Amino acid sequence: MASSSKSATMIGVVLAISFFVVLFLMFSPLFPGPAGQKVNGLDWADDLFNKLSKGSSYFIPKVKEQNGKFIGRSFSAIVALQKPEEGDSINKLFTLAGCKVEAQGTSLKIEGDLGKTMEVILRDSDAMFQNQGQQLVSAYGIPEKEVMKSWWTALSSMDKYFKKNLKIEESKLVSEVMKKAIEPSYNFYKVESQRVADRAGIMIFLLVFYVFYTMWWGYAIFYLFEGVGLTMKKAKVKKEV
Repeated sequence: MASSSKSATMIGVVLAISFFVVLFLMFSPLFPGPAGQKVNGLDWADDLFNKLSKGSSYFIPKVKEQNGKFIGRSFSAIVALQKPEEGDSINKLFTLAGCKVEAQGTSLKIEGDLGKTMEVILRDSDAMFQNQGQQLVSAYGIPEKEVMKSWWTALSSMDKYFKKNLKIEESKLVSEVMKKAIEPSYNFYKVESQRVADRAGIMIFLLVFYVFYTMWWGYAIFYLFEGVGLTMKKAKVKKEV
């Protein structure tokens, strides 16, 4: 019995030590990162999943198709400004997109062709998604991320205005442009896009490793407990007299 306990304890100790050795290696800068730098395993995996997520988030061509039927449809909307400094950049963006912009206190009244305006926003979103933000800087003289933030802020207010005035189709289009074009382009800017199909091997490996590594620690605890005499046994059935 003592020999069995000692054996279980040794197995548990070996599994626990090797588990922490692997954990230490995972947190060490041993994995390839951007610009030839070395990063730890978690940062490497996070970067990989970001690339795969971006590869699965390219909806701009589909939104462009949806926008086609809005070419030639005029719109008028009030954009409420949360911060006064937002007005200049939003005014400039919509003016260059061919809209008429009029300041009304802390708001902007914007009129123009809805489809053509969204076409410009989708073009800018596509440039950002392809990591070509310099195109926006050249076009507007504004940092690329500020351009996308201004588009999102304006469209968010327009969405509320359209809903309030029961412009359901217009609201749906604006919401689609925000969620499927502006947001992915902004969030994944400077991230390399990769398809899941192209990295299927490493994805399967990471999934198998995750399951195996979790069991690894579980068995370490199991054998350590068994070594000190803590085991699980089926409870005896109590017989009624």
